[in-house]
This record gives sequence, C-alpha cells and structure tokens, in this order.
Amino acid sequence: MTKTVLITGAGSGIGRDAALALAARGHRVIATTFDERQAQALRAECQAKGLALDVFKLDITSAADRELLLPIELDVLINNAGIGESGSLAEVDVVRIRRIFEVNVFATIELTQLALRGMIARRRGTVLFVSSIAGRLPMPFLMPYSMSKFALSAAGAGLRAEMDQLGAGVQIALIEPGAIHTGFNQTMTASKYAWMGPGSYFHAQAAKMKARESRIFCLLEARDTRAIVARIVQATEARRPRLRYVAPWIQGLGVRLARIFGV
Repeated sequence: MTKTVLITGAGSGIGRDAALALAARGHRVIATTFDERQAQALRAECQAKGLALDVFKLDITSAADRELLLPIELDVLINNAGIGESGSLAEVDVVRIRRIFEVNVFATIELTQLALRGMIARRRGTVLFVSSIAGRLPMPFLMPYSMSKFALSAAGAGLRAEMDQLGAGVQIALIEPGAIHTGFNQTMTASKYAWMGPGSYFHAQAAKMKARESRIFCLLEARDTRAIVARIVQATEARRPRLRYVAPWIQGLGVRLARIFGV
C-alpha cells in the first residue's frame, strides 16, 4: 500500500537515506530539510537517481514552517530532525541544553500535534519518533543529547498509550539508532571542545578524551545506515508497528545488558 510520508531532517544522514529508500519502494515521500541549501542538494540527487520526491525547507522550530504540514493528508510522519550537543553537565552552558530540548523535544512535539489533528480526524496514521539508544542509557559527556532523547522516548511511549486509549487508529513507534557513521556523532562530540577552555574542569583531559572518542567510533559505528533505514521502512509500512525498532541490533543488545547489570 502506497503511503504519503513526511520526514523531517532529510538533508543528510539517516533522514536522507530513509527518504530515498521509501521513495524507491513507491511511497509518496515529502522530504523536508533544515534549510534551502540542503533542499536544493536533495532535489538534485533525486533528479539524478530518477526518484520523485517532494522536497522543501521545513525548520521545525519555526511556527510558520510547521504549518506547511497542515494541508497535507499524511499517512506517516517521521520525526527525524534533531541536533547534538556534548559536554559535562557540571559546566555546560544551560543555554545549550535549552536549545537541544527546543529542537529535539519541544518543536518535535509541536509538529506532531499538528499532524495528529488530521490523523485523529481520519482515524488512521502513524507517527515515528527517531530517538536513539542514547535515550535508554546515560552517556557521560553526551548528556545534553542523551537527556533530550530520554525525553523523546518517554514522549513516544506515553503518546502511544494515549492513542491506544483514544481508539483513533493512530500508531506511534520509536526508532532508536545506535552509533552509525554519518558524521553526526563526530560533530556532536566535538562541540564541547569549542568552549572547554583552560577553565574547564576537564581541560587537562581533553586530548585523552578526543583519542578515546576516536577509538570508540572506529570500534562501534556501523559503516552505513542500511540497518536503521530498514527498520524505518518496516515501521512505516506496518499496520501495527512495535513500540521500539533498534539497529544495529548488537548495539541494542549491548544497551539491554548494560541496563540489566546496572552499568
């Protein structure tokens, strides 16, 4: 069954790859990007690949941009747009934490509420929240991001229960990627070094931290997005999606074991 799917944050990484994969499977895909530069690049790529996607700029933090969603009769909303931020909670500027919650949680919920108006009225539809395994296991020095994903995962699980109680036929699911090599993780972990000057508690450890992060990425990151894109496609096409879809599976297993053993 062909579905009308809107995905945010489709300018790069998981969002871009999921949009292309869904279009290749025959769905009508509305791929939205943070800015017009990304939109132009994605249009050019779609044209080169012979894929018909509707592409436009939708900054989810802009009320005017969010309202672009209202005239569209959506079957599936994929909340993929998000930003990263790193640093110790002992000293990271709270302005940075507020910003990441504004994008990853508050604007995402505001967009979802607009989509739900039509879905509840039509008594069908699916909303996917792209969270992270960082939203299930606290990660030192990534807590601004991790906290936002904990909140988003809780929101998705709670909204699923509410929609079930309403009986409106609206499905909610969580997509929880692990470490995947898109460049997002490197940009996020590097963000703290822009402000960790000589006055930082961890300034003396910065070089060792950078080296450790590089090793971890080399060991853990999946080389491509295929596994998580397959989960997004699966959840998009399911009549009743599961609550959680995790990939790569080995990282999801690692998180479960870490929680069991209290790591």
